[in-house]
Amino acid sequence: MNAQQDLLQRLHMDVPLLFPVILICGIGLVVLYSAAGQDTDLIVRQGIRIAVALALMFLVAQIPPDQIARWSPWFYGLGVGMLALVLAVGDVGKGAQRWLDLGLFQIQPSEIMKIAVPMVVAWYLADKSLPPGLLRLIVASLLIIIPVVMIARQPNLGTAVLVGAAGVAVLFLSGVRWRVIAGVCLLTALCIPLIWYLMHDYQRVRVLNFLDPQQDPLGAGWNIIQSNIAVGSGGLYGKGWLNGTQSHLEFLPERSTDFVFAVYCEEFGFMGVSLLLSLYAFVIIRGLYIALHAQNTFGRLLAGGLILTFFVYIFVNMGMVTGQLPVVGIPLPLISFGGTSLVTLMVAFGILMAIHTHRRLLSD
Repeated sequence: MNAQQDLLQRLHMDVPLLFPVILICGIGLVVLYSAAGQDTDLIVRQGIRIAVALALMFLVAQIPPDQIARWSPWFYGLGVGMLALVLAVGDVGKGAQRWLDLGLFQIQPSEIMKIAVPMVVAWYLADKSLPPGLLRLIVASLLIIIPVVMIARQPNLGTAVLVGAAGVAVLFLSGVRWRVIAGVCLLTALCIPLIWYLMHDYQRVRVLNFLDPQQDPLGAGWNIIQSNIAVGSGGLYGKGWLNGTQSHLEFLPERSTDFVFAVYCEEFGFMGVSLLLSLYAFVIIRGLYIALHAQNTFGRLLAGGLILTFFVYIFVNMGMVTGQLPVVGIPLPLISFGGTSLVTLMVAFGILMAIHTHRRLLSD
């Protein structure tokens, strides 16, 4: 056992983080098999994506944290440059301009910023005294606002929210004073009319239907109504795997992606949800432990920012599926079908492992 632990340590794999991540991915494949109508081809494709994402996590975990810090501003600059290209010549799909066509494959630069923004903010604040002064706070805020605005213009509100949350999490962990936080909250409240004016029509419809989905039950309110039915019908133990009626009778929209949590609730009930939430909580607690025991300020800020962003992922998706938040198109981490967000999350976990395992090797 000690030999195995030593091997994993030298491979920079953190077992307490790796095990629940793999287990959640396994649960995701089980749920997707049912949500997709027992489509084995979809499961094979998702399995390949998980394997690729795990390989990337392993590769990133080998990079020393000080090297990650040196690369941070260049990685951020690359991401912002690619966002500019998207706005200029990006591919349009489903009414949004989010992709760059690189010939052999397409890339969504906004996903890069989920990692690049907390990296650059942590890098900028790490070698200075904390909490940050007003000037440094303004500069750090600009580093967050610039990509958030560019992503929101695509439009991609869900990703913009996550990118903003990633940067704000690092600022919060840097010890920003509470009076500054209160001032920002007040300013945000005062800007709500302007934000409403700048929103697209479909985004306003989502907010209005969040407030009252019954105003258009067969139209814009359909998604959230059917999702609530699926969640509530699961009961204590659920209807059983492959027995969910809302998904199999095709009442539930986007059941393999944004609303996969509703499928899980219907088939596995309260007990199944408790298991999933426990696994998520374990990952978050482990991430916070890694942040707390990081060897330097950069590692603490980056690890804390990444794991708090993971929490926001979960909170927003479950909130919108249960009708507590407007629908913003954020997948359920490690569960929903798709490769882009999965790769981003695995890279983030790889960074967490690098911060922790390199620290342990240095201390030896």
